[in-house]
Amino acid sequence: WAAIAFAVMIGATIAISAPEGALMRDVQGTLKPLEHSIVLILMLMFLVMGLIYGRILGTVKSDADVAVMTSDGMATLGGYIVLSFVMAQFIAYFKWSNLGIVTAVSGAEVLRSLQLQGPLLLVAFVVVSMIINLLIASASAKWAIMAPVFVPMFMLMGVSPEATQAAYRVGDSSTNMIAPLLSYIPLILVAMRRYVKESTLGTLLSLMLPYSISTAIVWTLFLLIYVFLGLPLGPGVSAEFIAP
Repeated sequence: WAAIAFAVMIGATIAISAPEGALMRDVQGTLKPLEHSIVLILMLMFLVMGLIYGRILGTVKSDADVAVMTSDGMATLGGYIVLSFVMAQFIAYFKWSNLGIVTAVSGAEVLRSLQLQGPLLLVAFVVVSMIINLLIASASAKWAIMAPVFVPMFMLMGVSPEATQAAYRVGDSSTNMIAPLLSYIPLILVAMRRYVKESTLGTLLSLMLPYSISTAIVWTLFLLIYVFLGLPLGPGVSAEFIAP
């Protein structure tokens, strides 16, 4: 019955959004009203399916049962809300201090002073990206800070902007799982504590560190294979940059 209810609601959603001039279309004919309502639609779908499923199983007999289940579900978020508040304060103060930006600029200067070439330069950039990712969680913010410095510098050394960005993504993605400023860390910790009560941030980082290192090594080797074999990084894109 829950599956039937799901199919009916999907059909109803299509009926009010697919035809021209439908309820979920604006005057230009786009589906922006549907996009703005997607959260409410999904909530109603899961609510209806859950009520039908619980009613058939006998776990939901009245509105009181729904209230109890809702309060129990919200109770599990208590730890997440408290932890998120503390983490948010730390992230805000860290951003205010500009330590992440200072570290990024300092890393660029160190990398420039090493005067490396080709593949070694990319490997060093991967390491710098891994370190900076621990301090600046936003991928776009990191790239906005690093790109104006590293892309021109690497182009002068014969490395294409695409290869520079690929190396950046290798370093950025490999330490996401151990970045203490990552916004998802509180949620992960709450999930861990449901099974291991004494879990802490240190527990999470120590568990994920081997995976982080393994990911960095594998992806770096994968990138170097493309560079050494001269394989295209994308359609018509090479790791080597030749000045016009």
